[in-house]
Amino acid sequence: MRIIVEAIVTGLLTGGVYALMASGLTLVFGVMDIINIGQGALIILGAYLSYILEQNLHIDLFLGLLITMPIMFVLGLLIEVLFIRPIKRDRTMLSILVTFGVSLIIEGILNIIFSANYVQLHAWYTTASFPIGGFYLSYIYVFDFLLAVVLLGGLYLLLYRTKFGYGLRASMANRTAAQLIGIDVERISAITFGLGVALAAAGGVAYGATNAFDANSAYDLISRLLAIIIFGGMGSLSGALIASLSMLIIEDVASVVWSPVWASTVFFVLLVIILVLRPQGLFGLAEGRKQ
Repeated sequence: MRIIVEAIVTGLLTGGVYALMASGLTLVFGVMDIINIGQGALIILGAYLSYILEQNLHIDLFLGLLITMPIMFVLGLLIEVLFIRPIKRDRTMLSILVTFGVSLIIEGILNIIFSANYVQLHAWYTTASFPIGGFYLSYIYVFDFLLAVVLLGGLYLLLYRTKFGYGLRASMANRTAAQLIGIDVERISAITFGLGVALAAAGGVAYGATNAFDANSAYDLISRLLAIIIFGGMGSLSGALIASLSMLIIEDVASVVWSPVWASTVFFVLLVIILVLRPQGLFGLAEGRKQ
């Protein structure tokens, strides 16, 4: 029983991190109809930026976010203006190709600079742990979860307590109607994409502190994140949160009661079953978002 409780707690904490990483992906889709295949590569890029700050300037991983998140936000603005905005037709389908191309560029640059060797972010709290309920819990999992809570809470306040948030949610509900009432949808789209990439920087710290990574780690990440937002419902932030928590708890519990090899399979089987019964996901709209 103890080992199951430990798996549930670890899955819950890790699920919060995946919710943080998936929030940028589902936010961009909700506003722009863009499926950002490059989100995994951007998360790994954020992890490498933190690695540079840690190794060369000895800056704490979480303090380093004050540097990496603004850098990634500006990068997101550039990607949106240069690669995303020119797409005028079939945005969802073409965005897959465009963002995959961006992902390949990032991956190639990272491979040139850092080679194919695995690295991992280090700080005192990445290896330290404390006892709780008969088992030991790593500080990094708690800190990562708190980071996710703070940033997702900030995202909620931005969406529901600011004028920009009202415009963003209007764009998510009906892009054309938002334009008709005077909302600058292109400006909101650029900032939204920048926010999604900035969140990738935070996700990169959380991921890199708990996993060894290289430039090719993006492929495993994006497959999981896409599964999460499909499970939760494309464009639904609450769906991404619930799907992330469910996915990681199911995986961790299956890993200890069955086999680590088949842990991921359990979730994906559940994903297929849910999509057969409810193709739009848990919180997606059956008729899709209005254009």
